[in-house]
Amino acid sequence: MKCSGNQPVRRAIIARALSFSAVAALAFNPALTPVLAAGDQAPIPAVAGGSMKTRFLALGVGKSVVVDLPDIKDVLVADPKIANAVVHSGQRAYIIGAAVGQTNIVFFDSAGQQIAAYDIAVKRDLNGVRAALKQMLPNAGIQTEGVGDGVMLTGSVSSPIEAQQAGELAARLVGGADKVVNSIVVRGRDQVMLKVTVAEVRRDIIKQMGVDLSASMNYGTAVVNFNNSNPFTANNAPLVPGNNLTAAALTKAGLPSVTATLRAMESAGVVRTLAEPNLTAISGESATFISGGEFPIPTGVTCQTSTTGAIGNCVQTVSFKKFGISLNFTPVVLTEGRISLRVMTEVSEVSAENSLTGGAGGTTIPSIKTRRAETTLEIPSGGSIAMAGLIQEQTKQAVNGLPGLDSLPVLGALFRSQDFVNNQTELMVIVTPYIVRAVAQKELSRPDDGFAPASDSQSTLLAQINRIYGVAARVEPVGSYQVSYGFIID
Repeated sequence: MKCSGNQPVRRAIIARALSFSAVAALAFNPALTPVLAAGDQAPIPAVAGGSMKTRFLALGVGKSVVVDLPDIKDVLVADPKIANAVVHSGQRAYIIGAAVGQTNIVFFDSAGQQIAAYDIAVKRDLNGVRAALKQMLPNAGIQTEGVGDGVMLTGSVSSPIEAQQAGELAARLVGGADKVVNSIVVRGRDQVMLKVTVAEVRRDIIKQMGVDLSASMNYGTAVVNFNNSNPFTANNAPLVPGNNLTAAALTKAGLPSVTATLRAMESAGVVRTLAEPNLTAISGESATFISGGEFPIPTGVTCQTSTTGAIGNCVQTVSFKKFGISLNFTPVVLTEGRISLRVMTEVSEVSAENSLTGGAGGTTIPSIKTRRAETTLEIPSGGSIAMAGLIQEQTKQAVNGLPGLDSLPVLGALFRSQDFVNNQTELMVIVTPYIVRAVAQKELSRPDDGFAPASDSQSTLLAQINRIYGVAARVEPVGSYQVSYGFIID
């Protein structure tokens, strides 16, 4: 009775032992490992809840793997829209990736026991992207990883242009730049020094010849006033600024008079502007240089109001406008010795031309004269190119006078004014990039090298402000220069 009574218990224990042996054999027998499609990542075992081990399986969209398991009876797919499982026979099943996402699949045997579980991550198939990158950049170490429906590029390349090309190719294959995360590192990034020369010569010529004629005569009770004012309209100026003493004013004092004002002037001027800003930046990064100042512009008056409504403590408010020399550029080293540049340079100065005068105090607001150039170009290291060149000539000529009388021969010059204005400008902007390397400090020179102030006797007797300047005080030669250098070499 005891033996027969214990037979069901022993059978249950034996069944559990056999089930545990089958699961252990499935987990550790290499012959039962699922067969993967080419290019897919091998499943990585991960311990889940319970005694069953859950395997991780990465699939591409439209890719499949073959799974060999003993006694497959049933299968559970959490989200068939992400991945699907097809049981071909009692020992083989197919797992197929349908859409980007994550799900899990569990297989059961005929006894209802769980025999295998898979966490499925379906990603975009990147085999085509990998092959295209390998073909275009065979020497670059670029790795691709799927991120949702996009791709992440990692690794390193030798130049920024290779990183840009890899990102553009991946964007074209996956359907847009917003689906590409470009984390490629550039090995040994080059540094670029940009030398910009802005040279301008402006020549102004003004010629003026004019007569203002006014008269006041008394004939008994009749008064005759004659006033012929001929301004210089080409130069926007009166012939005699501030001349308030006219013939009419003298007539009121009882003095008949004839007044004539003659003005003849010829002016010529030359202005030379030279700016040479230099700046260094890493390939692919932007650099900015500004040298100048700011001048205030009145914007209004702010007054405080008391509780009684009285206005007091008024303060002039101003804003500041920048002027000077500015340089902004972004270099990209394409290949060895060739550089792509995005350059913006500007030279501005305060000018009295087109100034604005207003307000109760007659405040004059100056204008800004600006020379600006912005472009993208590609030149070799050490090569120069004229980024902007401008030759401009403006001529203005005007004749003003009394109709009829101003056209008389010889005498007509007394009744007219004529002025001639000629402005000539020649501007040149030259850019020269260099691929540079760091050098030792002793190979560099400063503007104050060799400077020494003059002694009291030299400054008093000889009017000298310095003893030595423009000659290197160091023993080491600076580069290949064998001549004096500096700002003052007299």
